[in-house]
Amino acid sequence: MPVRPRRAAAALAATASIALFASACTGSTENKASDDPNAKTTITFWHGWAAPSEVKAIEDNIARFEKAHPNIKVKVVGGINDDKLGQALRAGGSNGPDVVSSFTTSNVGKFCASGALTDLKPFIEKDKIDLDKTFPKVLQEYTQFEGKRCSLPLLSDAYGLYYNKDAFKKAGLDPEAPPKTWSQFTEVAKKLTKPKGDSYEQLGFMPNYLGYETVVEHYMSQWDHTYFDKDGKSNIAKDPAFAEMMTYQKSLVDTLGGFRKLDKYRTTFGDEWGAKHPFHTGQVAMQLDGEWRLNFAKNAKVDFEVGVAPMPVADDELAEYGKGYLSGTIMGIAPQSKKQNAAWELVKFMTTDTDAVVGFANDIGNVPSTLEALKSPDLKLDDRFKVFLDIARHPESSTMTGAVNGPSYQETLSDLAHKYEKGQVTDLKKGLADTAAQIDRDIAAAK
Repeated sequence: MPVRPRRAAAALAATASIALFASACTGSTENKASDDPNAKTTITFWHGWAAPSEVKAIEDNIARFEKAHPNIKVKVVGGINDDKLGQALRAGGSNGPDVVSSFTTSNVGKFCASGALTDLKPFIEKDKIDLDKTFPKVLQEYTQFEGKRCSLPLLSDAYGLYYNKDAFKKAGLDPEAPPKTWSQFTEVAKKLTKPKGDSYEQLGFMPNYLGYETVVEHYMSQWDHTYFDKDGKSNIAKDPAFAEMMTYQKSLVDTLGGFRKLDKYRTTFGDEWGAKHPFHTGQVAMQLDGEWRLNFAKNAKVDFEVGVAPMPVADDELAEYGKGYLSGTIMGIAPQSKKQNAAWELVKFMTTDTDAVVGFANDIGNVPSTLEALKSPDLKLDDRFKVFLDIARHPESSTMTGAVNGPSYQETLSDLAHKYEKGQVTDLKKGLADTAAQIDRDIAAAK
């Protein structure tokens, strides 16, 4: 898929852009759109895709829209990250966008709470769109905040386990039986690991939090967990799942060679989005990643058979095997737009029209974001892609919980996790309690 930072990095890196939205409250959340959606007009759509194949996919989708809505022309501006998006939403004016998209679902809480994106509820009610019959539950959750819906999902990502079937065979493992629990995963990762001095000939799995996609929120999806209690307070010190995840991750780090040795090996990895990704090169035999890695591995012409499966689950949650972390792209309307009714037509088309969603999913190689598109016979994807469709539909799949200060709480939790895996924090119980208190202070200050 993309030539851009994905959710793994974006969830934390997006914190830098949060300040931009703090003062982006210039738009009203009331629907005051008065433009005629049937009038001839031109609207501007900002998105983040940049790779030539992705840009073409966007253009093809816009062409579908313009054919269905011949009175509306769309000016498309690509390669827009959340920093630029925040500046434009804050500044307003005729040069700004009417419709925007973002890859950073963790910013939705800030988008909605600050009024940086228009409340879509009036538009949805006007067109009588039944969200429960249109989108999976998790996608509905990460596109709203505290009851305010300021975005809709546009394609989604599901995370699973990639593994080198050839390496499995060489290690005496059954390539058709990937590990389902974390204890099984540890044993498989050990068998796949081939030490070489102070480095590795092959590593079973890179567990470090700085490893590609092995971030806290992706690990946590494989344990039943709740980030906040019913009062909105951080739950990480009370919910045992967080301590269990961090304890397991550190045990995996220690089992596979220790943090320093693993981190040194990590620095030899190629770029996450290039042909020299460590899974492509055989440096690691298993990889946590999203559905786009199928196309990446194909384009890299890897010389081994790639297996795909859900990530393992906690040993006492085997019944929930098949779940995973979900994320995706969101779409919304700029509150300063004078063409909100026309803008809504584009948002509605790209997010709810089955043919449009399926066509875009086929072109981009992402998971479709509507229930109808998920079961469409027109999906033209790798047979292994069904694993990700199943993860997307799994009732226990989850995502990050939204917060008024965006991904800031996740960054605070990740800071503790990094220190714990390094051995800099030894009292995990105290560390979680202190971190929970810091998260609560930060959220209170952001309100």
